[in-house]
Amino acid sequence: MFKGSYVALITPFRDGKVDEEAFAKLIEWQIAEGTDGLVPCGTTGESPTLSHEEHRRVVEICVEVTRKRVPVIAGAGSNNTAEALDLMRHAKSVGADGALCVTGYYNKPSQEGLYQHFKALNDAVDIPMILYNIPGRTIVDISVETMTRLFALKNVVGVKDATANLARVSLQRQAMGAEFIQLSGEDATALGFNAHGGQGCISVTANIAPRLCAEFQKATLAGDYGKALEYQDRLLPLHHNLFVEPSPAPVKYAASLLGLCREELRLPLVPVTAETREKIRGAMRHAGLID
Repeated sequence: MFKGSYVALITPFRDGKVDEEAFAKLIEWQIAEGTDGLVPCGTTGESPTLSHEEHRRVVEICVEVTRKRVPVIAGAGSNNTAEALDLMRHAKSVGADGALCVTGYYNKPSQEGLYQHFKALNDAVDIPMILYNIPGRTIVDISVETMTRLFALKNVVGVKDATANLARVSLQRQAMGAEFIQLSGEDATALGFNAHGGQGCISVTANIAPRLCAEFQKATLAGDYGKALEYQDRLLPLHHNLFVEPSPAPVKYAASLLGLCREELRLPLVPVTAETREKIRGAMRHAGLID
């Protein structure tokens, strides 16, 4: 079920509140543009600054608007196992197709602690679980050995890998086989990721270039890497410049240029600088998104 171009959805705000109308329109546009799946309430969705009530509401809107046309993987991670369980139960109750669960940021659990954390989630909620391995933000890396143990559990089906270490894709494929779903969490290396055996990407860039990202993924999954490289050349300046300042500030600015939502963020994130704005506009022109 989980392959191709998934979008790590931004959460639009208006006057300090979730802009539900803009969010619903963004979802409809993503589906119309060919996005294969939606991921609300990840880091790109500013989940750290959403209240629990807002988090649940954003997931509910995503599931309601999508109406099973594409899969929804709800962000449900926390470094607090009890909190993650609550978010997973909610995701299951409203009809999400899967849950994205991050490692234990800040409290830095051991490999055994990681295993027990994810096992507790697996045992409590019957919903497909995508592990989220992003040591650049969490400091903790799920080892291949721990991931292999976790894949033996009923509900653990794959990983969003944001290590940017392409060798990991092959190592994980060797350890767990092709049935273990591997989705890139890093746009710039998604081309090589799929060449190593990955099946897709949970993309930030897809927020503003959904059709290009979807066509890129189709090309890689069809084995047409020549065509995929053409898309990569168009998209790479975006992949790079959407991360020159802390995400999702750059992609929210880009989305505002397309009329998708306001640029509004929540502290401690702030709008991007004038220099970054010019870089983003240049990347968008290069990709053919604006004149």
